[in-house]
Amino acid sequence: MEKEKEISSLKLMWQMTRPHTLTATFAPVILGTVMALYDAKIDWLLFLAMMVACLCLQIATNLFNEYYDFKRGLDTEESVGIGGGIVRHGLKPKNVLMVAILLYVLAAIIGVYICANSSWWLVAIGAFGMAVGYLYTGGPLPIAYTPFGELFAGALMGTAFVLIAYFIQTGEITSLAFLLSIPSGILVGGINMSNNIRDIEEDKRGGRKTLAILIGRKNAVRLLAFAFVISYLWIIGLVAAGSISPWALVVFLSVKKPVDAIKGFQKGEKEPQFMKVAMKSTAMTNTIFCFLLSAGLLVGYIF
Repeated sequence: MEKEKEISSLKLMWQMTRPHTLTATFAPVILGTVMALYDAKIDWLLFLAMMVACLCLQIATNLFNEYYDFKRGLDTEESVGIGGGIVRHGLKPKNVLMVAILLYVLAAIIGVYICANSSWWLVAIGAFGMAVGYLYTGGPLPIAYTPFGELFAGALMGTAFVLIAYFIQTGEITSLAFLLSIPSGILVGGINMSNNIRDIEEDKRGGRKTLAILIGRKNAVRLLAFAFVISYLWIIGLVAAGSISPWALVVFLSVKKPVDAIKGFQKGEKEPQFMKVAMKSTAMTNTIFCFLLSAGLLVGYIF
């Protein structure tokens, strides 16, 4: 029985990492590395180190969110979020916090290896990113309680992940690399927005002032749709300018996902069962978009 309980706890802890969102980490790191192919020889150990460190940071941030939402009373047994291991299944809060801290320690150790093989300037960037991950729901004024959650999530877990993955391979940041990182940042911010759209009512009760709350549900869905449109138009613009290969237009094979996401949110206002589809589609939009963009750039590099 004890072993079954342990396995159950491990499974719950895994669910609290929000595994369906973890591909949002894979995708930007792969995109930045593929971009670096054009300018440098790839160090695959650095690539793997970057991937693991970013995953540790994202999972730790998710666990910090779970812990502090519980401590502040935002999560209840009726919450619609996908975590709930503490409030619904009895996981000990201190264990959740301890795992998050251990993941930060592991990320820091890997970060030392990355810095030693690229640039020690990344220490400051990594420390800032870790601070934001903690302060998203921790600290006296959590970022998640402000309208800036989308901005921080997109800038750090989208744009910054792409640029750091590129920088550790090439030793520089080019204007094209920056431009190519923008859609990833927008789409990662969109994942954050989708969470806030889903949680509007609970966030209001919890005292949050998210962007979705401030502009209202319908406008938040419209803003999410606008973000999707801008991301795809951005790639058209770079191709039209001759900055990247026309193969990059393969990203349009993913366009069904954002369409499904917006339809899901529109229907979800009255039929909550569509919210799950909307959330999953939003998360997958960033993943598939970045994977396809990476594939297009790779084909352009080969041919």
